Amino acid sequence: MSQPLVDYQVEQHIATITFNDPKSLNAFGTPLKNGVLKALGEADADDQVRVIILQGAGGNFSSGGDIKEMLSEGLDKDIISSKLKGMVEGAGEVSLKLRNIHKPIIAKLEGAVAGAGMNLALTCDFRIAADNAKFVQAFVNIGLIPDAGGIYLLNQLVGAAKTTELVMLGDKLKAEDMARLNLVNSVVGADELDASVQALANRLSQLPGKALASMKHMLNVHAFMGLNEALDMEVEQQTMMAKTDDFIEGVTAFVEKRKPVYQGK
Repeated sequence: MSQPLVDYQVEQHIATITFNDPKSLNAFGTPLKNGVLKALGEADADDQVRVIILQGAGGNFSSGGDIKEMLSEGLDKDIISSKLKGMVEGAGEVSLKLRNIHKPIIAKLEGAVAGAGMNLALTCDFRIAADNAKFVQAFVNIGLIPDAGGIYLLNQLVGAAKTTELVMLGDKLKAEDMARLNLVNSVVGADELDASVQALANRLSQLPGKALASMKHMLNVHAFMGLNEALDMEVEQQTMMAKTDDFIEGVTAFVEKRKPVYQGK
């Protein structure tokens, strides 16, 4: 039997949701999105679950949006724009769900933490990173804008100046860089990651759940009130980007493993 694309386990009041597509480095396509939403819904509805861990299988959190799904029907601009619209809406739906569940959510981060994968991690309440984790706002490299709330979340967490640098340049960041920006709570050795995340989850599971839920609600009001509107704007802008020559050049160059040549069109 094939393994589920999203694995869901509950033990000692802790729900663990695992992106389980290691061959694609847990690329965030529609089937994976649907599985994550289902698992999050189960964790939200289960009164025995007090804490949620989000992680990726195979030593990577997520490589971001699924390029193969984007290109599955060719490069016709209208078709790919429609497909990308649905994918961006889906990523935004997961971001909203992560914020609207009033239980603490820990992102366990290792390996690739890219694009939508990085932004979904930023949506979580806690982020513990292995020292081998690599982070990147990869969208500009194929002529797109960040989705899953990326610009909004980064602006809330590190301000406009650093957000501009991260999303416009698309430079890779090490876990230590993320720690200096206060974008992860701690960095640990790869062999310590499981134990560190489990220790935090155990600690949270023993705290007063209603108080934690109220705190998350207040944080949503004070720090994340504009997330809905930001996600709507992402959908509008991304569907426009999908019809540009630069996007077609970007994804073509990505597939052909060459440097893109952009024309600003």
